[in-house]
Amino acid sequence: MNMAANIIEVNTPLIEKQFLAINASLNKSNPNYIRPLDNEVLQVFDRSKNKLFQQGDAKRWIAQNAEGICIGRIAAFYYESYKNKGTNYPVGCVGFFDCINDQATANLLFKTAQIWLSENGMEAMDGPINFGDRDKWWGLMVKGFDTEPMYGMSFNPSYYETLINNYGFQNYYNQYYYQKDLRKPLPARFEERYNKFKAKSGYSALHLDKNNLEKFAKDFVHVYNSAWAQHGEEKAISLEQILKLFKSLKAVMDERMIWFAYYKEEPIAMFINIPDVNQYFKYFNGRLGLLQKLHLLWMKFRGSNNKLTGLVFGVVPKFQALGVDSFLIYACELMLHKIKNYTQYEMGWAADWNPKMVNIYKSLDAQPSRQMVTFRHIFNPNNQPFERHPVMDYSTK
Repeated sequence: MNMAANIIEVNTPLIEKQFLAINASLNKSNPNYIRPLDNEVLQVFDRSKNKLFQQGDAKRWIAQNAEGICIGRIAAFYYESYKNKGTNYPVGCVGFFDCINDQATANLLFKTAQIWLSENGMEAMDGPINFGDRDKWWGLMVKGFDTEPMYGMSFNPSYYETLINNYGFQNYYNQYYYQKDLRKPLPARFEERYNKFKAKSGYSALHLDKNNLEKFAKDFVHVYNSAWAQHGEEKAISLEQILKLFKSLKAVMDERMIWFAYYKEEPIAMFINIPDVNQYFKYFNGRLGLLQKLHLLWMKFRGSNNKLTGLVFGVVPKFQALGVDSFLIYACELMLHKIKNYTQYEMGWAADWNPKMVNIYKSLDAQPSRQMVTFRHIFNPNNQPFERHPVMDYSTK
């Protein structure tokens, strides 16, 4: 079908309400859909809460049909620290894309975003991604519609891929998720490597202590900024950001599932996992008020959540080839054996440009569970030929 649509900028509370609601409306036919918390989406576009506005800008629009019904939405944004290795021209982003199954409407939304980004000096746009960290709403789901999404995971109708491809986006990189049945033991080599490190002087593994969040936040920042410096994509993160993250997760985190490895007191690796809070949020329809918080505490007390999700895994470069990853993962496995709370685990995404991380997931005897795609659309292909994201160079230190 083809219908005329009007584009309206999101600049009033009423339009913002429509911007939020269209996501749930277009996904309601899939029983596995879990609505993201409205407040978490709104915070992305709150200048007082999202520091990326200090180095860029964002704008949102909805599409309405002739009857004034919202039939689509999109956000466009750019910020200085959005870098991808191998790209030497300014790239903006789009995200929070939703649309009825109508190419003309999708084209109008993408074109509106493209014009605004071009006016702000951008020569291409990547998406659909988040105006924020890569652990939330990053990429378009192309496989995995038959199970509930984990917290922060993209979820969308399957026809979106066609709408995006037809506009001229190309696959910039694939993002793979893996899942593991925690009732099945890790391969024997993990225990062997764990024992090897346990016998070495100077190596240790500790799980987070909620009473000492600042210490572990500092350790997180050290490992993250060291490990991700290899990518050449300016992903430096601040202590303030991580403290804020830890404090926001404090009510739902299980400190026994957040692990750090050390060598002579220096943090050298981390394995950050949390209970899948979507198992709580799926009952809240996007809201998190007092009643929902009380409900969450009750469910947490009952131990009704048996799913873990991986947020971050990283090893400081000079320790990456030594087997520290196995040491840390098996330390967590020993704790899992003790507490027996969790049976299912789904790891955060690994991109096809990071084959070492994909291989770590495979080494756990984990099974592929989902696939996302981050797309790129170049505004003038004659000036900038499309190239996929380069494979990570592990020799870089």
